[in-house]
Amino acid sequence: MARKLPGPTPPFSPPPAPMREARRARVEVSFEDQSLLVPLFGQFDANLVQVENRLGVFISARGNHLQIEGPEDAVARARDVLTRMYDRLALGQDLDPGAVESLIAMSNEPTLEGIVRGQDGGAPIMIRTRRKTIVPRSAGQIPYMRQLASTDIVFALGPAGTGKTYLAVAQAVSQLITGSVQRLILSRPAVEAGEKLGFLPGDMKDKVDPYLRPLYDALYDCMPPEQVERHLASGVIEVAPIAFMRGRTLADSFIILDEAQNTTREQMKMFLTRFGQNSRMVVCGDPRQVDIPGGDAMSGLADAVSKLEGVEGIAVSHFTAADVVRHPIVGRIVEAYEGTGS
Repeated sequence: MARKLPGPTPPFSPPPAPMREARRARVEVSFEDQSLLVPLFGQFDANLVQVENRLGVFISARGNHLQIEGPEDAVARARDVLTRMYDRLALGQDLDPGAVESLIAMSNEPTLEGIVRGQDGGAPIMIRTRRKTIVPRSAGQIPYMRQLASTDIVFALGPAGTGKTYLAVAQAVSQLITGSVQRLILSRPAVEAGEKLGFLPGDMKDKVDPYLRPLYDALYDCMPPEQVERHLASGVIEVAPIAFMRGRTLADSFIILDEAQNTTREQMKMFLTRFGQNSRMVVCGDPRQVDIPGGDAMSGLADAVSKLEGVEGIAVSHFTAADVVRHPIVGRIVEAYEGTGS
């Protein structure tokens, strides 16, 4: 039965006259594996409606054939997005609303095809963990994921919600599974605690754990809970504030520093020099959100990037609001704040 839906209602004001007069087009796309059509369309055709509303097109379905109508450029983007959605499903990857939104957001990027199919006929860009297979969800994540797989030290700079820490943890878990490293070291400064540490109940671990919770959340998303608990108990996975790193040499480890903008120059130098043989290190932070006294002038992250960018074996990934992979409104919030310079 043909799918009949009312035309999409854009969530913004009507476009100016020149846009309304854009050339219109109609194309048809077919999919061979009909068993993938149900997850491709989504429950009650939710995925198709999402593409329609975001790109301003109309999609009708008959069997394994989809017809797309609308402005020429939008129709081309919609066809590309639907094809990539199908390719994800064919590779056994999940297709949730977030994944659909990411493909839509990246549909203007020339690298979109390389995400799913792999560029130049190579393997797709992905990270495999025990619980899921992760692919890029923004243009900025593409080079970042390549760097995570090949570079000794990576600095990831940008706003919250861009996947900096999550992808680093996923890569660390993947390398632990394959035996490329023997330990995971996850750290961040407990700057928010400050003098209040003494008023929190429990021992030191209980005091600092609330500030390390984002790292735990990423771990549990990539590994079964029982494995996380077992590795934490045995020391294979260590989650600790940066102060606990002093005097150590971290060999055969994947080391992640989160919220690095809140380190001092001395702390950052100390942390970077913990790097040992057969290790990888990722330093994540948002240079615009410095909480330490003195602000940007005292941040070890900005100082380290200015000194080390371009050094062999070190890579820097820069993310923007366009790379936010949470709800689309988060990206708009980030853009609004960045526009005010706050």
